[in-house]
Amino acid sequence: MSETRRKLTTIFCADVQDYTRLMGADEEGTLAALKRCREAMGRLIESHGGRVVNTWGDGLIADFPSVVEAVRAAVDTQNELAGFNARRPEDGRMLFRIGINLGDVIVEDDDIYGDGVNIAARLQSSASAGGIVISSTVYDQVRNKVAVGFEFLGPLMVKNVDEGVPSYAVKIGDAKDETPPPQRAGPAQPQPQSAAQIADASPVPGRRRLFAVLGVIAAVLIGINLLSWQGVFWARFPVLALAVVAAFAWNRNQTLFNRKITSLAIVALGIVGINLFTWTGQFWAVWPILGIAAVMGLRWSMRR
Repeated sequence: MSETRRKLTTIFCADVQDYTRLMGADEEGTLAALKRCREAMGRLIESHGGRVVNTWGDGLIADFPSVVEAVRAAVDTQNELAGFNARRPEDGRMLFRIGINLGDVIVEDDDIYGDGVNIAARLQSSASAGGIVISSTVYDQVRNKVAVGFEFLGPLMVKNVDEGVPSYAVKIGDAKDETPPPQRAGPAQPQPQSAAQIADASPVPGRRRLFAVLGVIAAVLIGINLLSWQGVFWARFPVLALAVVAAFAWNRNQTLFNRKITSLAIVALGIVGINLFTWTGQFWAVWPILGIAAVMGLRWSMRR
């Protein structure tokens, strides 16, 4: 018999709201839409370092070594599927509910079992259509690391778990109507934060420090160039490189745009900068930019 293994992992559980109704209305169309949504979800899960563990019916389970990347994958998934559903009739939209939990699980072959999985499934079933619900263990790890808001939902009762599991709804794009958890005796619950509060939390000062360091380095290089002026502004190339590094650092944690497409745009701007700094009367950057634009267009069409 194979030895039972256990591991601590982030469980990502998703299924479709009103799947039975959708199948009753249009079996073939619903299956085609489900396949397309699953492909998009699987691609986003893999891009965030996760692994699809199992699929059944309209459900999907994945696990992630990183709690932060699991939540980012869920946010990106709901944003991408929102674009897909915007072009579908209202009664034919395929809206997924996602639950995320950090817990200890039993590993058998490529599958996972245990209370950690059961809690993720219960969180998923309590999510709204197109929404995300996370456990407090996930919230504790991501509240200052992901640019979304959170709404405390209270303890969630789970079968075979004695105490309720404190849960939070992830508020994508709008965190203005959050309410703090009720005050009660005993250990204090972590306070949910709005997007504005998160923007002032620790990761942003960290990025600000990086930008400040890059700015100081750029200023020093320009100063050295000017003080040792010999008719050539050589500092323009390292300054351009520092600007590209700063842009990629910003892109790493931003949620306003698709990060892969934005990365291509940063590369294109860098190429334009090189062309301008080495100007010989020919705008040769138009050809690599055209290629990058084609890749961006393909990615955007697949994303939609």
